[in-house]
Amino acid sequence: MTEISASEKPFKRKRNRSQDLSDPVANSKSLVLSLAKGFRILEVFDTDEPELTLSEVAARADLDTGTAFRLIKTLVMLGYLQQGDGAKRYRLGLKIITLGFTALTRRDLHSLARPVLRSLVGPTIEAASIGVLDGPDVIYIDRVQAGMSSLGVNRGIGSRVPAYCSAVGHAILAYMPVEKRLQILNQRERIKLTPYTPVSIAEIESRLAQVRELGYAHSEQALVLGVRALAAPILDREGHPLATLSCGAASFTVSSEEFVSTIAPRVVAGARDLSLAISLSGASAGTLEHLSKG
Repeated sequence: MTEISASEKPFKRKRNRSQDLSDPVANSKSLVLSLAKGFRILEVFDTDEPELTLSEVAARADLDTGTAFRLIKTLVMLGYLQQGDGAKRYRLGLKIITLGFTALTRRDLHSLARPVLRSLVGPTIEAASIGVLDGPDVIYIDRVQAGMSSLGVNRGIGSRVPAYCSAVGHAILAYMPVEKRLQILNQRERIKLTPYTPVSIAEIESRLAQVRELGYAHSEQALVLGVRALAAPILDREGHPLATLSCGAASFTVSSEEFVSTIAPRVVAGARDLSLAISLSGASAGTLEHLSKG
């Protein structure tokens, strides 16, 4: 079979509302067409093909070669594009990265967490939360809840749960230095809230070791009878816990095995995404309190 070179491959044209000049909005008298075309050029670069030739850029942006050439030269001069490894190839410039980081740091962290929380809540998962450690407790700073009130669980933003026996608490404590977490665990009396509540330091430490091994904490009716929960840590760039992403379900709606196998990957992935976004924004645990303000 004859191998097709990269230059012979058909170009994928990426179209969206801003790229369609037949769109009524695009034809608005207030639209600067040359500026719109410049942004269309920036949008054709992606991680799969970070460097493109002039003809490739023109084809993907649906522009004639002359227009594409003038716009590319302008963007190179301004620092938004730069010459690639080849003399006739181009890639995104560092100024684009600077703009991206600036946009991320300005973004309200509440808007980052809400879509993740909403994506977790569904037919079996009745609540999803973001929590931060406050003394011996975890306080919910954002929460989406669709049920569980029938079980007497009606926690909202600002509600507290003890860290020593909750999945949200274990997800944070597991990644703290031993001395600090022991201090937190000994700040309050550890009482059995249900027959499944861990109270001894040895038992809690054993569960925390499992959290570090698995990457998430799983609680079976340890805080409230009839409720199981799973939580993953939101970490800063050094691996220190800033907060936790968690979800809960009534024990009679889903088995423990199904709960863990279907929910754990989603919670861990969501926590990882939030960890990355928060680390890039330079947020601290104190900054996360703004998640409750929407």
